[in-house]
This record gives sequence, structure tokens and C-alpha cells, in this order.
Amino acid sequence: MLEKPPRAVWDHLALVTQVGLTFAGSLLLCFAVGYWLDEWLGTKGLFITVFILLGVAGGGYTVYRQIMALDDTSAKDDSNSQSGRDE
Repeated sequence: MLEKPPRAVWDHLALVTQVGLTFAGSLLLCFAVGYWLDEWLGTKGLFITVFILLGVAGGGYTVYRQIMALDDTSAKDDSNSQSGRDE
């Protein structure tokens, strides 16, 4: 019979899913805005290109912040658990 995976596996899977959806959502939103502006102003791909680049940059920055926030919380958890063992 298959064993249930440990909680850490589910936590990591949730993080990967969150990061992927955050990046994809940022990219798709910026693509939609660029497409709408191109249609409205009659330009051919100018705003799509600009907004896709903005979406990649914004999504990358947001993903970076999410990962760094996770690293900060894991470092705090490690220091708390180590200080508890010393006492």
C-alpha cells in the first residue's frame, strides 16, 4: 500500500504552484492589457511587447519576493528551534 507523503512534500508543491500561478497571472494580465491597448489605439504589437516585458519583470520580482520571504521565515524557524535546544 502507498504511504502518505510527508507534509513537507505538500508544502513544497504548494509553493511551486503558487510561484507558477503568480508568474503566469502577471504575464497574462499584462498581455491582455497590451492587447486591449493595441486594439484600441490601432497599433500592431507595440503595447503587447511593452506589457509582456513589464509582466515578465513584475512577475519575476514578485516571485523573488515570495521566495525571499519564505527563506526569511525558515531562517527564523531554524533560529527559534536551535535556541530552544540550547536551554
